[in-house]
Amino acid sequence: MAKNTSNSAFRKIDIDQYNEDNFKEDESDQSVPTGPDEGEVCQYIEALKHVLNNAPLGTSDQQIKDNALALTLKVLLAIKSVQIEEAVGSLSLDDIDILMKYIYRGFEYPSEGSSGHLLLWHEKAFNVGGAGSIVRVLSDRMKV
Repeated sequence: MAKNTSNSAFRKIDIDQYNEDNFKEDESDQSVPTGPDEGEVCQYIEALKHVLNNAPLGTSDQQIKDNALALTLKVLLAIKSVQIEEAVGSLSLDDIDILMKYIYRGFEYPSEGSSGHLLLWHEKAFNVGGAGSIVRVLSDRMKV
């Protein structure tokens, strides 16, 4: 037979806290990423304008051109695909021509995932610059 004990500590457990209707997830101290905010997007667009305005068009030093290409591709790939149209819309026609030069140069040295993203950039730049932008880029002797 069972022993009768006067210990009733087991009766102080609140079993209702384990009911599915009352279950609440633990609040964690970790912050959940919410995506880029508008300030970051503006920074990327400003960074894009900066690298395009300071493109080393007149130099013959290939190392400088390669460093500028790497930096420009880093900025281009950092901008999300839904923000490309806004970024291209904020550029002048001269900047779009330089952007096209970097896009074509980026096609020469593809990395994983870069070609599809550069195609999106090409589409949006073509919509603004037109076929004249492509002709100017392909016929220009000053390469990036």
